[in-house]
Amino acid sequence: MATADMWRLVARLRVTTALVSNERPRGETAALDDAMDRYARGDDAAFAIVYDGIAPRLYAFALRRTRDRERAEDVVQQTMLHIHRARGSFTTGAEALPWAYAIARRALIDQHRRGSREVLVSDDDAMAHDLVASLDAPADDVAAARELAARIQVELDKLPETQRVAFELIKQEGLSVREAAQALGTTVAAVKLRAHRAYEALRQALALPRRAP
Repeated sequence: MATADMWRLVARLRVTTALVSNERPRGETAALDDAMDRYARGDDAAFAIVYDGIAPRLYAFALRRTRDRERAEDVVQQTMLHIHRARGSFTTGAEALPWAYAIARRALIDQHRRGSREVLVSDDDAMAHDLVASLDAPADDVAAARELAARIQVELDKLPETQRVAFELIKQEGLSVREAAQALGTTVAAVKLRAHRAYEALRQALALPRRAP
């Protein structure tokens, strides 16, 4: 299978397993921000919308970073607890997702400092079977896509932390460059540069086609 075809399969695979979402509909983002505004003002009923809009994304993000389901769940729990406790300080009209990702990153850093051991997520045969069915692709194609995904992760792990996180937030989490900059507490220009360097490092390591300007 050609590398480009495998790359497309990887993209489909990650979408199917809810590990990446390249774009969020505008209405979805606005609804989440509005719900966070209401929750910050004391509307407890808005919490369900906030949780549904944030928690699954944070779990996928944390799982990629820790490769441990329990640790990823702990990060989500700590982040949502912090959001609840700090909701009164949320700026009305601000964007909820970058704020949540910034909190989750701090939770991940704290977890790492506590010396938690990283373990690889084990493969699940039942999940693999479901993936083949949902992708409507031959098993060897899915296996090739998963192998390439693993190679991508290996190369990502070699990158400097700043580049890796910028790439993940934009290319895997679907944040805009501006949102990623907010989450990382840096400038748009810095995030663009970090993500570009990460992409180029991956492209060269995996011999991927150069991205069109």
